[in-house]
Amino acid sequence: MEELIEIYNENELLMMIARVILTAILCGFIGLEREMKQHPAGFRTHLLVGVGACLMMLLSLYGFEEYLDDYSNVQFDPARIPSYVISGIGFLGAGTIMVKGATIKGLTTAASIWIVAGLGLVIGAGMYSIALFTTFVVLLSLIFLNKMELVMNRNSERKLLKVVIRSKAEHIEKVVSLLHQKNLTVHKMQLVSVKKDKEYNILIHYLLEIDAPAEKSRLMFSLLELEEVEKIM
Repeated sequence: MEELIEIYNENELLMMIARVILTAILCGFIGLEREMKQHPAGFRTHLLVGVGACLMMLLSLYGFEEYLDDYSNVQFDPARIPSYVISGIGFLGAGTIMVKGATIKGLTTAASIWIVAGLGLVIGAGMYSIALFTTFVVLLSLIFLNKMELVMNRNSERKLLKVVIRSKAEHIEKVVSLLHQKNLTVHKMQLVSVKKDKEYNILIHYLLEIDAPAEKSRLMFSLLELEEVEKIM
């Protein structure tokens, strides 16, 4: 009987090690893609997040078996620890967004960190097929769909417009309101503080979809008529 228990424990240990290794491989692939594009959270971060999530799932599933055998009144809830993992990852993902200030450049990386945490939990639970398929979908979206988006942006008439305005929130609202009045689509907006004398102005990078150069000229004249706008670059 003791030999059977020992064999079972050895097989269980090998199974856990295999899950951790698979997690490291799949999450490492996603992290490597982020690393190659020089994002703040790269290969090591994604690998560690995934492996950590996998360990928490293994702990939740197998870490308290002896207590369940000894105490019949203890309830088993394997979802409790993973739920804390998901909520905790939100803080790490938010950090990658705040690194870029007011831009949204870190949003995809934050989403990929959240996904590798989910991958770690899924693999830790033994759901290998869905983990492999999810990794394929994630890499497809990060690599190929990104290239497709670049091609679409290159073919479309999208222009970058830099507007310097006075540093107040209501001034930004007036500029945005003018763009909406002219039915212009804003694809990206980036805010940067610009020091002028002893005051700080705001430099706004707008990526707009404009049909013709003449329309861009009319838009620039309309923006310069606003008192809040200092200059356009």
